[in-house]
Amino acid sequence: MTKASDLFVQCLEAEGVERVFGVPGEENLDMLDSLSRSTIELVLTRHEQGAGFMAATYGRHTGKVGVCMATLGPGATNLVTAAAYANLGGMPMLMVTGQKPIKKSKQGRFQILDVVDMMGPITKYTHQLASADNIPARVREAFRLAQQEKPGAVHIEFPEDIAAEESDATPIPASLSRRPIADAKAVHAAVKKLEAAKSPILVIGGGANRTSTSRMLTQLVEKTGIPFVTTQLGKGVVDETSPHFMGCAALSAGDFVHRAIESADVIVNVGHDVIEKPPFFMKRGGTEVIHVSMNPAEVDPVYFPQVEVIGDIANAIWQIKQDILPQGAWDFAAMRRARAAEDEHSASLDDDMRCPIYPPALVRAVREAMPADGIIALDNGVYKIWFARAYRARQANTVLLDNALATMGAGLPSAMMSAMLYPARKVMAICGDGGFMMNSQEMETAVRLGLNLTVLILRDDSYGMIRWKQAHMGFEDWGLTYGNPDFVKYAEAYGAHGHRVESAEHLRELLSECLAAKGVQLIDCPIDYSDNDRILNHEIKELSAAL
Repeated sequence: MTKASDLFVQCLEAEGVERVFGVPGEENLDMLDSLSRSTIELVLTRHEQGAGFMAATYGRHTGKVGVCMATLGPGATNLVTAAAYANLGGMPMLMVTGQKPIKKSKQGRFQILDVVDMMGPITKYTHQLASADNIPARVREAFRLAQQEKPGAVHIEFPEDIAAEESDATPIPASLSRRPIADAKAVHAAVKKLEAAKSPILVIGGGANRTSTSRMLTQLVEKTGIPFVTTQLGKGVVDETSPHFMGCAALSAGDFVHRAIESADVIVNVGHDVIEKPPFFMKRGGTEVIHVSMNPAEVDPVYFPQVEVIGDIANAIWQIKQDILPQGAWDFAAMRRARAAEDEHSASLDDDMRCPIYPPALVRAVREAMPADGIIALDNGVYKIWFARAYRARQANTVLLDNALATMGAGLPSAMMSAMLYPARKVMAICGDGGFMMNSQEMETAVRLGLNLTVLILRDDSYGMIRWKQAHMGFEDWGLTYGNPDFVKYAEAYGAHGHRVESAEHLRELLSECLAAKGVQLIDCPIDYSDNDRILNHEIKELSAAL
């Protein structure tokens, strides 16, 4: 017979789990004891939200299920934001929360919430274990659903009396599973539409962010020369230094990239997810759309594709690539004019050496400092839009941003997870001062784990994105400013190394110095938000007329 908590951990080991992130509590002590004898590493964090963000980022990078744990009540509620982050963002993650005994009450309703019911709307699967014998089946089902397209968050509640039970059950091995292949006739119909088009374009979304899909899309673009754009979650799926890259749809509408898409007569929407609205609007009799995804298109007033290629995306793109013949009549001149206009706009801004630092100059400095495989992890703020638009990603999952839940506080934990997984690569967290302070306590975790990590804090002493929108909407500047600690001293208090930017040239020097150094390096960078309208809301009427 095996103790239930030991059996649970054996099931995690059978699933290939390498780390569990979390803040255990009294109701997790059996599981904690079992983990102490396991091959699985416990990564103790300072807040459950940080643990959840790290587990989700593990899932994002590897495609495997990241695991985090928390106690009942406040521990479980602290995982809610991370659960929504993983579920909306398509990141496989398992949350394990403790609970008081369910067969005999000792403390009334103290700390007890219906966590399973709470997790229902924001996970793919949630279950309370009521028997040790059911552990293998429930764990296997949770992992299966977490990884099934679209990946997401799952939750298991593990009451302490169940954890202490005995069972003769054993882990259930994962079955061999292959994704269904797209129908050949649907692929052929898509190819015929592309070959008959005058100016086709590829739109790459978050669902295409898979290793094999990235490879197949790169080969398709190289063979055909068809231009591509990305959504924010599709950044880096194909190398954005490619001459065929027409930009990232970082803004909702009206940007140069939207003009490029408007000049197309056939759009291939690859990996479309309704969490990111498509960067184009459909109308009956308008531009035809080919939907390539694992899942059928959800019909919407502005999204009703004419051809759907449903199945494994990488295989579907491979089939298209094998069948298609590049057409001499294709004309991409209008798209390239839009791309050239955006490049010209960026070049007119990114050499501004003012201090506080001008956003386009910041993006350029970071891009020049980071190697092709370097990873930047962004919090949520207007700087996310700057980087989505102007930072050209060379590889998939090298720009970790959240355009699904769009939460603050994820930048530092996401960068920490990246540094743990890829110790030989350069990793940088880019956080606003507001987002950084929401999980800044994880600096202690980063130092304790001995991570090599640069944390770039963009300091404007306010919730800058909302303050900008407040001004843009004509409201009085009120209620969005605050004070900050001395970030250099703050870093040093955790045992990290603190630096303060004194000029634009100094920023470049610090980026180079910190990325080359060992340990946790924090850079306090004053940022100038005053010119966001000029940076992001450019006047492109002349370009529209030309197209």
